[in-house]
Amino acid sequence: MSLNSNIKSPCIHVCVKNEVDICMGCFRTMEEIRSWYKYTDEEKLEVKDKANHRKLEFHKNLPFN
Repeated sequence: MSLNSNIKSPCIHVCVKNEVDICMGCFRTMEEIRSWYKYTDEEKLEVKDKANHRKLEFHKNLPFN
């Protein structure tokens, strides 16, 4: 367990799921959110990278882009 981690949660307290259970605030899956404090620092960095990729894809596909 990674309770003493220096990796901060990407949560911005805008917890709204989309149709595929991705949080539209932090772009993590519900499983990633539930498991955050169990992850190692390396796993947390991987999750943050995946979430950032989801966020970029979401914004790239907005109709006004």
